[in-house]
Amino acid sequence: MALNYIWVAFFLVAFVVALLKFFISGDTEIFKIIVEGMFNSSRVAVMDIALPLIGVMTFFLGILKVGEEAGAIRKLAKVIAPFFSKLFPEVPKDHPANGQMIMNFSANMLGLDNAATPFGLKAMQSLQELNPSKDTASNAQIMFMVLHSAGPVLIPVSIIAQRAIYNAADPSDIFIPALISVYVATLTGLLFVGIRQKLNFFDKTLMSWLVGLTAFIGFVIWYFGNLPKEEIETTSKVVSNLVLLIFIVGFIGGGVYKKVDVFAAFIDGAKSGFETSIKVIPYLVGLLVAIGALRNCGALDYVVDALKFLFSLTGLNTDFTEALPTALMHPLSASGSRAMMIDAMKTHGADSFIGRLSCVFQASSDTILYILALYFGSVNIKNTRYTLAAGLLADLAGVVTAIIVSYIFFH
Repeated sequence: MALNYIWVAFFLVAFVVALLKFFISGDTEIFKIIVEGMFNSSRVAVMDIALPLIGVMTFFLGILKVGEEAGAIRKLAKVIAPFFSKLFPEVPKDHPANGQMIMNFSANMLGLDNAATPFGLKAMQSLQELNPSKDTASNAQIMFMVLHSAGPVLIPVSIIAQRAIYNAADPSDIFIPALISVYVATLTGLLFVGIRQKLNFFDKTLMSWLVGLTAFIGFVIWYFGNLPKEEIETTSKVVSNLVLLIFIVGFIGGGVYKKVDVFAAFIDGAKSGFETSIKVIPYLVGLLVAIGALRNCGALDYVVDALKFLFSLTGLNTDFTEALPTALMHPLSASGSRAMMIDAMKTHGADSFIGRLSCVFQASSDTILYILALYFGSVNIKNTRYTLAAGLLADLAGVVTAIIVSYIFFH
């Protein structure tokens, strides 16, 4: 029942901090700030997240349905079946969930958030069909969520673009540190969940795939590291959007070849996209309002100050502590952590150590609490078991790695 405890804890902490501020410092505005923040978070959850999601979900789940009818999803499932049968032993080799998960991971790796979400929600629904306990997360759902939340994005295009806006001399210079941090976060999450689920990591198939994926990440680092700086962002944009377009046209073309009623299949899948988007609204509103209350009461500022003090006692270099707000906000709110990243670049400069480290933090993993609310909410999962702990551990691994590699590259 992790989400229940987290939700209650956020409100209680916000209330206690607000009371302390009121009685100790006489801050009469704190209650107003928190309440107005709740209304704003409610609006953001519906107007800025859920409603835009409806259109994206409707389109991409329609396309995904065409791919299923054409047999493309089954073919994808067969390709990755040897690996996924070891990583997700509860999922049959020819089950559509395999193809849907690989579609989600592919879109995520390419930085195509709008496409990744519909594929991921559809995969979660398929995994829920196999789940014997409908209100409790299955092993397969936990593994999927942790790998998804670790956020294996190969090229952080949006962050590179943001750095260009703030006049970074080389907007793409955070690419390699970010990719290393993302990989360590993903591998940490996979190992933690795999150990909990007693997977055999010495299995030849599983080991060969992991080694192969590691080699692929190494190749990406080498390839983009050797590109002229100005070409990195352009190349990544072209590759990402071209791959997505190939998927869309390939699914439609495959449907025509297989004599599928393509438009009818699209409409059938699109209906489920609308229904799913509406279903997740209460979960998003509930969690984002709680996160907003925690942020607006100032609790995160106290945590950052406490960490600065503790690190100063160690005698270590504490320059990184100025970037910690981005890292601490990231598991809670993507928009909040992005705001922290932008503020760091505004305050310290895009090419400063703090500005660059904040960008690497932002690129190192996804927003675990938002992911849990969205994906588990879409299938009415109440008991998420150890998903949150695994996601936070992966996030911590990414943060620590980001600090280390940023000192190496930028300090």
